[in-house]
Amino acid sequence: MQTLTDRVFKLMPPGGIFDTTVITNLFPDASPGARTLLVHRAVQAGEIHRLKPGLYVLAPPYRKTEPHPFVLAACLHAPSHVSLESALAHHGLIPEAVYQVSSVTVARSREFATPLGVFIFQRVPALAPRAGVEAVEVARNAWAFIASPLRAIADLVYLNKSITWKGNCLSYLTESLRIEEEDLRELSFEDLDEILASLRSRRVSAYLQGLKGVIGNAG
Repeated sequence: MQTLTDRVFKLMPPGGIFDTTVITNLFPDASPGARTLLVHRAVQAGEIHRLKPGLYVLAPPYRKTEPHPFVLAACLHAPSHVSLESALAHHGLIPEAVYQVSSVTVARSREFATPLGVFIFQRVPALAPRAGVEAVEVARNAWAFIASPLRAIADLVYLNKSITWKGNCLSYLTESLRIEEEDLRELSFEDLDEILASLRSRRVSAYLQGLKGVIGNAG
């Protein structure tokens, strides 16, 4: 086992995820060049994977817990929250996408193809980025920001510019996304005003207001 791998393994970071700050703390007397060489050797040995510059994860034989993809998404690009199809799958509204995590960010859009899957971040400008978003414990001592079903729908409608309530109504949700209408009737609209005030999109507002009126659920 490489020196870096051994020390990180003993540290037991959640999910085996660690960054350059951890490496610096583990080797405070080493020069930047020496730390770079330690990383290179561990990567070449297949003991750690580089997720992006400065972010790493121990390979499966060397990590004691598995990294949750939602937690990894937050590490890859911040600020962000899990949304879109990934959030709808998390809430049990659509089938789960195994190898891709879709998130929303107020920063620039990014995509990361990693050994642990593909992570996509799409930009949705918002005055209050956490409107309709909750911190959820997705694994023991592992938390992630996840959009509520209503916020996930709002993000999807925002990003799909051709979707309007007048032109698509429920068909976008029931046919394109394959959400069961009976599940839609369980939607909570408690955060509707907060979400709409944050996104400030007339098209999204019209869609969510139309949805609320049709399914007859006041939240």
